[in-house]
Amino acid sequence: MAYFQLCNIFAKKISRMRIVGLGNALTDVLARLHSDECFDEMGLLKGGMQLIDEEKLLRIMSVFEGLETTLASGGSAANAVSGVARMGIESGFIGKIGRDAYGRFFREDMERNGVQTLLIEGEQASGCAMTMITPDGERTFGTFLGAAATLCAEEISAEMFEGYDILHIEGYLVQDTSLILRAVQLAKEAGLSVSFDMASYNVVKDNYAIIRDLVENYVDILFANEEEALAYTGEEPRKATEILSRYCRIAVVKCGAQGSFVGCEGIITEVPATPEVRVDSTGAGDLYASGFLYGLSQNCSLGVCGAIGSLLAGRVIKVIGTKMSDEIWTEIKLKVSSMVAEDIRH
Repeated sequence: MAYFQLCNIFAKKISRMRIVGLGNALTDVLARLHSDECFDEMGLLKGGMQLIDEEKLLRIMSVFEGLETTLASGGSAANAVSGVARMGIESGFIGKIGRDAYGRFFREDMERNGVQTLLIEGEQASGCAMTMITPDGERTFGTFLGAAATLCAEEISAEMFEGYDILHIEGYLVQDTSLILRAVQLAKEAGLSVSFDMASYNVVKDNYAIIRDLVENYVDILFANEEEALAYTGEEPRKATEILSRYCRIAVVKCGAQGSFVGCEGIITEVPATPEVRVDSTGAGDLYASGFLYGLSQNCSLGVCGAIGSLLAGRVIKVIGTKMSDEIWTEIKLKVSSMVAEDIRH
């Protein structure tokens, strides 16, 4: 079978793709730091993602008082479906919020970005990610999950998946095995394909058994960065992509500035990164998934799906946070339209 035919079998099945995300509903509170000196005061390690309790949240908020902050709806899956929605694909999001200002903001911001919200309200405070961006563009997260972490299997219903073609899940949910298994089982019963982002090296390392179950039995499209792929396979990116593509219809391993690898039934395509000056790397992997899934919806070859993902990832790192202006999205869509048309001609 020819390469183009092989790698587009899956895409042709979802040419009218509608995507629903499932993940932690978080409001990103972003602040640009002038130096690294305040990390000790906040009890955080630079460059990491640390779960925090309410006491540490208040400590971080006291540091933020003297800084200019920006709010945006966030969370890995929420970012991905927001990006897909901005590209014009019908999208929804399942998550849990509190009955408070952050919860209201999350709902309204997602809807402003064109996402249908399927949100459950709980008694706890809404989750938030205190996001600190240092002058080198690196981001550090202090994440208070709050209500987001109380989403449970019993709150997921088959009706949530009606009208959608793909369920996109963030790997952070694997810590609740019953929740994530119910979601993928209901999605499969409803005829959806499953897209899964491995989330982080530590998530893969600490939850290997459930992730292996998901990858080998439920996942159709897999996204991992090179560290996550190494944690799962023990191999370098290209070999890891080959291994992962034996279990999933499509496997993607992202390597930052070195680009990405896309695998389909053992055939590997190398995709270069889009060279950009990094201001803030928040959401780069999530927007890569947005672009890749959009490419699939347009019947693009997998190499072009990866190139669209790289374009979105490269563009979002030039702004603070994960939400880009209407002008930037117009520019992106014009470029992507040209890429899709060129791919169809070939």
